Amino acid sequence: MGRSFLAAPGLCLALMMGGLARAEEAPAPEGEVFTVPTVEVRETAAPEPPDAASQRDPSGALTVIETADFGGAAKDAAEVLSTSAGVVVQDSGGYGQSKNLVVRGASSNGTLVLLDGIPLNGAGGIADLSRVPLALVERFEVLRGGVGARYGSGGLGGVVNVITRRPDAAARVAGEATYGSWDTALGWLSATGPVLGGEGLVLLHGGRSSGDFPFLFDTSPALPGDALEERRRTNNDARGAGGMLRLRHPLGEHFEVDVLGELSLDERGLAGTATNPIPDARQGNGRGSASVRLMGELGSVRGSARAWFRRDRLSLSNGPQALQGTQAQRVGGVELEARTLLGGWHGVSAVLTVSGEDVSGVEEATVGTTRPSRGQASIMVMDELVLAGGRLLLAPSLRVERAGSYTLLSPKVGATLTLPAGLELRANAGQSHRAPSFLELYIRQGLLLPNAALRPERVLYADVAVVHRTERSLASVGGFYSLYEDLIAYELFPPFAAKPYNFAAASVAGLEAEGEWRPYPWVAGALSYTLLVSRNLRDDPRYYLKELPYRPRHKLSARMSGGPRWLTGRVEVMAQSVQYVNRTEEAELPGRTFVHAGLSSSFGRAPELTLSVELKNVFDAHAEDLDGYPLPGRSAYVTLAAAFGGPPPTPPKPRTDSP
Repeated sequence: MGRSFLAAPGLCLALMMGGLARAEEAPAPEGEVFTVPTVEVRETAAPEPPDAASQRDPSGALTVIETADFGGAAKDAAEVLSTSAGVVVQDSGGYGQSKNLVVRGASSNGTLVLLDGIPLNGAGGIADLSRVPLALVERFEVLRGGVGARYGSGGLGGVVNVITRRPDAAARVAGEATYGSWDTALGWLSATGPVLGGEGLVLLHGGRSSGDFPFLFDTSPALPGDALEERRRTNNDARGAGGMLRLRHPLGEHFEVDVLGELSLDERGLAGTATNPIPDARQGNGRGSASVRLMGELGSVRGSARAWFRRDRLSLSNGPQALQGTQAQRVGGVELEARTLLGGWHGVSAVLTVSGEDVSGVEEATVGTTRPSRGQASIMVMDELVLAGGRLLLAPSLRVERAGSYTLLSPKVGATLTLPAGLELRANAGQSHRAPSFLELYIRQGLLLPNAALRPERVLYADVAVVHRTERSLASVGGFYSLYEDLIAYELFPPFAAKPYNFAAASVAGLEAEGEWRPYPWVAGALSYTLLVSRNLRDDPRYYLKELPYRPRHKLSARMSGGPRWLTGRVEVMAQSVQYVNRTEEAELPGRTFVHAGLSSSFGRAPELTLSVELKNVFDAHAEDLDGYPLPGRSAYVTLAAAFGGPPPTPPKPRTDSP
């Protein structure tokens, strides 16, 4: 463990002694529960759709994070998600640069990321969080553990469902503008209200940053203790813009239709690592997605029918020849989902999904066409058995899936037992798969070669957790074990290229603790901690029983906020221990601790205005991520938010561990 990781024990212990709390959907304490002031009003929660994580996996390790709880403190989606237990963000450094998720030790392509149920994982199987504008997001559903039975291929470590903002029946206009270090400017503007007998929302967003922050560089790493040289990050700029249109309309008394359209465009420099900078490589991205969902009840059956489509375009220019070209991916499908209660003691759910995808490659594909494609179909059945007078819930499920030429079987069983004294015990066990992605199977990109003979990756997993709740605190502590098999990794392919192979197996075990504490209406605290121990199995003897690269053993997030509406202060500590960057454990990234602080003041009601000042990385800690990407040092931001109209603000729901 790096020494910097030990810098925050005082705050952590204070929060833990006050009562760890991993909040579930429990009754809120009397009076308005304090949160960071926000001008964006949230309406009374509507019934959750059948595909909500709490409905699809009633016993799973689930955290729901409301973005309103962060006010203007968070600047991107990765910053919010990094506060969840079991989640590690891999950061290329700076606003708009690539940010990927590692959940419970699974690779970035082993975590599904969905936008209102539409998959965002690209042709390589990885979803880039920098392309999820925080302005769109109402909440994140983070479901940890294998989710193949619930969500299908790709969910080895978990799934993150990004739930976008919903329209409101009350007319309201809101917006936010931020300016800060390195010429960073962010903003969004939304309008919602009644439209043609229903509700509508339109939202526009944009941002840019030069990204030219200073960092410390070791010019002679072979000489320990020599002076570091300050350099400035170049070709690290980013800019983007987009919008979302969402409509909800009732159809009679029992049905509702929800239409969503989303478009985003962004461009960024690819700066390279500190030791191998790339002065001119550029990446442009464009995404358009649309979905139509019909939800409602028919007799005793509650369900939904949905159709969706997404197109992603990625363009690489300048830089080395291997980093040039254009790729476009199209994904579309339909999904039917239904739930019904039988006999008053068990409920049956079923999901039928049919989808297809194709992609154009940077170079000619090995399958003889420049646009290979494949279809995918699956059916999932789940039963929820209520036993022991309602104290025990058993939820077995099974998904059978055909992904291209692969047939995948993903079973799972979950259980929830209600105990005395406000305690609850949850357990899950099952199997999930990840079919090889298009890039791994078909597409040659520069020096990366495809391999059509790859087998799907597989995980066998189990977890158990204990949850305790009071009126003002909630806590969850649990352990998990995952066995990953047939892992896909790129290896050297003579003379100069790299090619993916199924190479081995790995085990990951750990501990997750997450909670929330609200002793008074004007004080709130939250904490999450992850212990993760990984081992390389059945591999080359040089790597046997070594830790997996880029898997820090310890990760901590702690937040505390307090004060009246007119002046609210907050402090946050984000820390993680040392992590290895190769399989021999010979190279490592030091542990790091970042401290963030901020003040907000809200005043007025019509309009309501909030002025926030944020100081990120207060102590100017210098750190790197991945294999040498510098992270920003100290930075400052000023945010002004305003809202006109709408109902009075409602108390926010705390993050939740399960339904």
